[in-house]
Amino acid sequence: MPRAKRSKVVSLTKVKSKGREGRAEVMREVEEAASTYDYVWVFSVHNMRNQYLKTVRNDFKTSRFFFGSNRVIAKALGKDPESEIRPNMHKIGNALVGEVGLLFTNESPDAVKKAFESFEADDYPRSGTIATYKVVVSSGEVVRGYTKETFPNNMEPELRELGMPTLLQNGKITISSDYVICEDGDKLTPNQCRLLKHFWEKMAVFKINLICHLNRNGDFVQLVENDSADSDSDNDKEMK
Repeated sequence: MPRAKRSKVVSLTKVKSKGREGRAEVMREVEEAASTYDYVWVFSVHNMRNQYLKTVRNDFKTSRFFFGSNRVIAKALGKDPESEIRPNMHKIGNALVGEVGLLFTNESPDAVKKAFESFEADDYPRSGTIATYKVVVSSGEVVRGYTKETFPNNMEPELRELGMPTLLQNGKITISSDYVICEDGDKLTPNQCRLLKHFWEKMAVFKINLICHLNRNGDFVQLVENDSADSDSDNDKEMK
């Protein structure tokens, strides 16, 4: 008869200790980057997508990105003139609000602006996104895209489940009247997002907005106000 496995006791103290160690490591790396690079930038991300952020990162292979855990990074930079690690660095820390990241780089401000401001990528919206235009499916056979591609007939149950009043007639998916997937300004639901993806409507635009930057001499430049949502990540994340 197999021996019964004994329950394992997990030390919560050890878990917390590991968390503190992780935060300490992030702070150490932020401080190291601040002493290494001439410029530090704060940027916000509109319609965050990791794959696109990694594409941007590849254009700055000799630079350093940090994204996430605003409070930990701000603490590493310094929260006031007395605790800041470089002149005016506390202004960078104070700008870390919402879904923002840091870029440490030796690239010139013009080069950074050109790279960031020219990069946009269309993607499918996620639940909660605000629709930027109206999407209507015309009556008759259901088609999608500029090429008017038809759906395979085995897609009919899924489209119906998502709210479309579809019928399968002679092997073709049809609707008897126009169907509005979304109106301009709608806060999109999960079902609407799934339908938009089925109809190839890439309504979301990934874009990085530069908020401010600081050079080694302590010259701080505010480019725009940070309109990112006032939220913070609980996890320490870094893009190396």
